[in-house]
Amino acid sequence: MRRHVVVGRTAQLRTDKISHYPAGLWSHGLLNFRNKPYILWQQATHRMEIDGKSAGSLVEDAVVWANQHGLVVALKDPKFINPDVAIIHAPLSLMPVPYPRGRFELAQQVMPLFNRLVDAVATDEAYLESTLGPAALYDTFTGRLLKTLQATRAARALHEAGREVVLGVHRSDYMLDEPSGKFLQVELNTIASSFGCLSALMTRLHLYMASRLPSLEPSRLPANPTLEHIPDAIAAAANAVGFREEGGVVVMVVQPGERNAYDQQWIQLGLWERHRLRTVRMTLGDIAATAKLDEAGGGTVTLKTGEPVCVFYFRAGYTPTDYPSEAEWAARELIERSNAAKCPTVAYQLAGTKKIQQDLARPGVLEKFICDHRDAALLREFFAGLWSLDPNDVATDPGVAAAVADAIARPEAYVLKPQREGGGNNLYGEELRDTLITGGERLSAYILMQRILPPANRSVLVRNGQWSESETLSELGIYGTFVRHGNNVLLNEQSGHLVRTKTSTSNEGGVAAGFAVLDSPYLVD
Repeated sequence: MRRHVVVGRTAQLRTDKISHYPAGLWSHGLLNFRNKPYILWQQATHRMEIDGKSAGSLVEDAVVWANQHGLVVALKDPKFINPDVAIIHAPLSLMPVPYPRGRFELAQQVMPLFNRLVDAVATDEAYLESTLGPAALYDTFTGRLLKTLQATRAARALHEAGREVVLGVHRSDYMLDEPSGKFLQVELNTIASSFGCLSALMTRLHLYMASRLPSLEPSRLPANPTLEHIPDAIAAAANAVGFREEGGVVVMVVQPGERNAYDQQWIQLGLWERHRLRTVRMTLGDIAATAKLDEAGGGTVTLKTGEPVCVFYFRAGYTPTDYPSEAEWAARELIERSNAAKCPTVAYQLAGTKKIQQDLARPGVLEKFICDHRDAALLREFFAGLWSLDPNDVATDPGVAAAVADAIARPEAYVLKPQREGGGNNLYGEELRDTLITGGERLSAYILMQRILPPANRSVLVRNGQWSESETLSELGIYGTFVRHGNNVLLNEQSGHLVRTKTSTSNEGGVAAGFAVLDSPYLVD
């Protein structure tokens, strides 16, 4: 059996043998999941090309559309009288990027499985502690999160007792690996999964571009419901917690001087317009200074204005710089002890670490949390090569030792990842090689990952009203929302997508970090 894989914006034909799947998944060349067939090989002939003169005019229209429709970020330029309200269009790609329809739709369909996996892993706190313990010895941030988990366990047990409300807004990030033709998972984000709302607006922008360009078919731009699904999930959690009649609010935990506030404020708008649920924006420092926890009375947090908190929704707290003092850690512990829904809990945040991602890829580990062998086998189809760097594993596991030796010999084929979020933290090339050669116990804080090799595209990238055409690579994120009240799962669904496109010479891919632009998928058959 052979398949055709889409390569680049000018799609080419590539053929490879399809890897083995468990019996029953494949039938007549289709992958069957949940009784739905997915065509995972196809020939694409779509071309998206525009000349320089047309590009300039289209860029101008795209920038105007973005500013008119809220596809914006804060400018934060001090020369304005009030820089906090100055805006500029978000970094964007003028044209969408082609992806094979079957692969894209399968990534959407498995997102509820990843939601379930996060919940199952987070529930097993003993697994989190044993797996992350070695990394925590050399990564103080992971260590502090583990200590917070342990310090709040008794308080959480008092008011939860099967009544806890769990909220997850996740994003599973992939690159289309050209050698295998598969989407391979880069990471699974469980905290501050950003750009969902601006990504939905990117889909609308590219629909507008399709109205201008006959070569673009609107039907190939998949629906992107993040603007509705994320507020709906937060509201479902708030309703399950209660306090609505008492004026309960959502606290959005944010960073000071947030440049991506407009993506967040679309969620605030959705919460009010769709659910009449008010949002209060607070930093961890604000919470430490003004919020009060009634631990004896059931764990309710009230703000200085008297409103009880239904949900703490984090758009901060994922990096050590978000905790500049003990006050911020005290706020995180207060939140964790409360009866509010948290997105995420500390356990959910730890379940999204790189070390957990790597450990789940080991034989038999994933299957402890996903009991259906067909579901587990399907999730494994999205796993890239992942290896522990704990010295004991390097010394005793021949597969790990071989991967480390190969990474030293061919560093361009691997990535070295610490337990960090936010972009700009990974090691590549000579820096990766030197770190592996130096070795030592501190490598326990890292994992080694196969470098995914996506197809190169040509893209028109637009930043600050200026455009350039570049050789680019793209990364796809699929959002998932999950709400559980005690043992009852109230919500578990795929909730939209994000595409980030960067120049092919960039190792990192964050939009907020300045490495990438927002984009959209264009599905080809």
